[in-house]
Amino acid sequence: MKIVILDRATLGFDIDVDIFNKLGDVTSYDVTFENQTKNRVKDADIVITNKVVISREVMEDSNLKLICITATGMNNVDLEAAKEKNIKVKNVAGYSSSSVAQLSFAMIFHFVEKLNYYKNYVDEGNWQKSAIFTHIDKPFYELDGKRVGVIGLGDIGSNFAKKADAFDCEVVYYSTSGKNNNSSYKRVELDELLSTSDIISIHCPLNENTQNLLNYENMNKMKDGAILLNLGRGGIINEEDLAKIIDEKEIYAGIDVVEKEPIEESNPLLKVKNKEQLVLTPHIGWASIEARTRLINLVAQNIRDFIAK
Repeated sequence: MKIVILDRATLGFDIDVDIFNKLGDVTSYDVTFENQTKNRVKDADIVITNKVVISREVMEDSNLKLICITATGMNNVDLEAAKEKNIKVKNVAGYSSSSVAQLSFAMIFHFVEKLNYYKNYVDEGNWQKSAIFTHIDKPFYELDGKRVGVIGLGDIGSNFAKKADAFDCEVVYYSTSGKNNNSSYKRVELDELLSTSDIISIHCPLNENTQNLLNYENMNKMKDGAILLNLGRGGIINEEDLAKIIDEKEIYAGIDVVEKEPIEESNPLLKVKNKEQLVLTPHIGWASIEARTRLINLVAQNIRDFIAK
């Protein structure tokens, strides 16, 4: 089997991918641009891709038998064309739930504990000049009893909710599909979740139900001091509206995903004035060492299963 890895760099070079060498003849490219994809895929039996698009045109002139996606989302592959051409497509689910939930809480603690302020206070030499043993000019809070609203209570959202439980938070959720009825937590409508939650965390997919789900009108209903996190997909929050809200009221936002990645220089979130109210990270929620190791092993298992059949 000829195996081609199209975007090796997205997996991180601290992760070993030698496991694929045991499954076939491997050619690996760190990065593949759109005009290179067709030629690189042409003679492959199996393609491993994270974000490189495998279109109908790419499939037309190829010997492809299996497309392995090193992610859960499958929107970079033309699934209809693959089905027509009898090309199997395999993704990986559930590998990053803990990793995403952990980053969510890292962002929460960043805002709740005001650690930047207190670290700077010490680093700038102020503590040693103090007349008293402590300095608590920037109020911080406990999570106990805070209402946490989860948008999308799938595998990742449930993992996050369980961790919020451990901090004695009150967890409620909104089902973007309208089909999720989880007996462990109270289900509420979106307006109630936004207007009553102290912390709001997004863990749903991007689809026709969730595109621009959060906009200027409904985000304006959020409580002063509320924390909004998006570790789902860019496009679920209208970024222009969020940037406007952050500069108008005391809303804190932790954003790991944006609509166009890598982020464009024109993105309004890069231009907010109240920068202390915003944490932007470059889509890292999925990518702990453990999560990426699980991911590679699960992709390898998808290939083994395919070969066995």
